[in-house]
Amino acid sequence: MGQDKSATGPAHYRCVGVGVGPANLSLASLLHELPDMPNLFLDRRAAFGWHDDQQIPGTTLQVSMFKDLVSLADPRSPFSFMAYLHEQGRVYHFLNAQFDEIPRREWRNYLAWASSRNPNVRFGEAVQEVDFQDGRFVVRTDRAEVTADNVVVGVGSRSWVPEPARPHLGPTQFHVNEFLTWARDLGGKRVVVVGGGQSGAEAVSNLISRSGAELPRRVSWISRRRNYFPIDDTPFTNDYYMPDYADHFYRLQQETRLKLNVEHILTSDGISGSTLREIYQRIYVHRFIDGRQDLIGLHPNREVTEVNRAPGGGWDLTVRHADEPGAADHFEADVVVWATGFKPAATQFLAPIAHRLERSGEELRVDEDYAVHWDGPADRSLFVQNAVRGQRGLADPNLSLNAWRSRRIADRLCGVRHDEQLPSFVEWSTKAAAVGQWEA
Repeated sequence: MGQDKSATGPAHYRCVGVGVGPANLSLASLLHELPDMPNLFLDRRAAFGWHDDQQIPGTTLQVSMFKDLVSLADPRSPFSFMAYLHEQGRVYHFLNAQFDEIPRREWRNYLAWASSRNPNVRFGEAVQEVDFQDGRFVVRTDRAEVTADNVVVGVGSRSWVPEPARPHLGPTQFHVNEFLTWARDLGGKRVVVVGGGQSGAEAVSNLISRSGAELPRRVSWISRRRNYFPIDDTPFTNDYYMPDYADHFYRLQQETRLKLNVEHILTSDGISGSTLREIYQRIYVHRFIDGRQDLIGLHPNREVTEVNRAPGGGWDLTVRHADEPGAADHFEADVVVWATGFKPAATQFLAPIAHRLERSGEELRVDEDYAVHWDGPADRSLFVQNAVRGQRGLADPNLSLNAWRSRRIADRLCGVRHDEQLPSFVEWSTKAAAVGQWEA
């Protein structure tokens, strides 16, 4: 549904979304078919993108195709991955390809397809501020002003690098999210990759898979983890990515939540087994078959503490070993790739109402439906997506509960509550906690 045609003055919507990444695109897809739900989703970018500069050839998705924008909330939706394949005329081809894991570029194309067929999604319009006046949210963009009963913030994440790297970012030191732009012409050069998760592994795999004049002289892989650990993708572990565990996690004390996020990080940020095998096999071939003894250096359990310009050109990285804190190694590099993760993107556009919003540490404090606690009317809500990992767990920035979270928000907007799927086999909470009051 589009804008409320009966409104006078600025166009009025039941819901305005800020940002069109997978999170808000999921919500926009679920709201599209609802009557009496005028909605609009805005994004500053000229067209849809999803880590476009990190779409390294051969990389794959770490979640099931069923964890698309809508299927786990509404399998009949015309915005499902299966609907995408069907419309493209390649359902049988996809089945016959027998992908163990979906190519990430295919998933990116699916998301772009979903955004292009939704008339309530608008690109090339930047939200500059969100205010609240006369019982309505006022959303001002670089093009217009609209009002809304509710606002959903889904601006995604931004690249993060440690403090020592920040003054030096550019063509020879960059985040992996810019890999396709800057990781060119590296033949004969010394490359250091920092970060032991999936993104770091994909960068290393790409670099050591190059041939001839495009092959770097040396690739060093540094990680703070004690080894290059695989993602834990086993059945009971995946119960952490079910709705009832998300609700259980929400009810826990903050200290417990923080501890669990650290303990379970490999359930979301470990390395795919196929990627690890590929890297190990390539190292074997380089070292034992092709005789490149010094091409690849593996350096886990270490942390980069300083980054300086090297006297002879390039960079000098001071690296501390976790078990040997009194000594430091030095790595010389022509290029440094920082695969050090992401943080929630800034939300300066909320400045007019920031003083009215409650916080939980660095996050906005949300209720069970992802609505921010604030001093405004109970029937007017500001929701946040993909920005409350400390309150909702590792699944929050993950694709696994994307559709479920959007359903929660859509239900709140509509004043209904859909039946949940059957609970986990695991009883996460005591019976008293399961029926008790929600706690932030």
